[in-house]
Amino acid sequence: MSGTTGRAAGAAGRAGDSDALEHLARVGLIAYGVVHLLLAWLALQLAWGGGSGESADQAGALATLAEQPLGRPLLWLLAVGLVALAAWQAAEVLRWRSPLSSSGDARKKALEKTVKSVAKAVLYLVLAVLAVRTATSGGSSGGQQSAAGVFGWPAGRWLVALVGLVVIGVGAYLVHKGVSKRFLEEVELGSASPQTTRLVTRLGQVGFPAKGVALGVVGGLLVYAAVTFDPARATGLDGALRTILGAPFGRVLLTLVAVGIAAFGAYCFVRARYPERT
Repeated sequence: MSGTTGRAAGAAGRAGDSDALEHLARVGLIAYGVVHLLLAWLALQLAWGGGSGESADQAGALATLAEQPLGRPLLWLLAVGLVALAAWQAAEVLRWRSPLSSSGDARKKALEKTVKSVAKAVLYLVLAVLAVRTATSGGSSGGQQSAAGVFGWPAGRWLVALVGLVVIGVGAYLVHKGVSKRFLEEVELGSASPQTTRLVTRLGQVGFPAKGVALGVVGGLLVYAAVTFDPARATGLDGALRTILGAPFGRVLLTLVAVGIAAFGAYCFVRARYPERT
């Protein structure tokens, strides 16, 4: 059994290191960055009253891309790249299976890597499906209605609250990741110039906290919806950005968040150029 596991992990490692998958993953990282740049643009339009009617979330960003010349072929390319990113993360999960059976710091690190890789793989697959749906129909995902519908499930209210707490935790982690500069572990900058290293550092310091704040507001809205039993408040990123806009100095705050999200998008481009070496 251990031999089978070892062979699977070795195959996963070879798959994760294959040139074809790495090139596709680079495409996916660029696509992921484009989504965030579009999202930042929608947030700026929302902040300054020039919105086109699209939701300021991932679905709205993809719908905006679909409306551009060659938008639908680009959506298919984006979907392929995101699937490759998901496969890359799945290969990482298998790669860390053997250290999971260890003890101490090695097991802790392997567990942390595995959880992160699974979460990223799921996220990339969800975005890939959303890109395909947008390319084939041009419609949005109706995520808000889906979240509100969970209230009708057995213990759905508590499930929404749990998801909200998890999202808040992810947001807090992203803020910490940006402030502590842990994101620099994701990129190999040995061949980069000092100017490039400074640029990457600044992009991460701005981008990760901004995305974390936005996710924190999303999670807070979900928890509040569960506590008040108000499904209408179970909104996604679009609702979170509108909540920021409604706060004191909301226009300025939303502009800062938009700039941060754009910085995160630019950071994704850097990751495509200088991928992580594990």
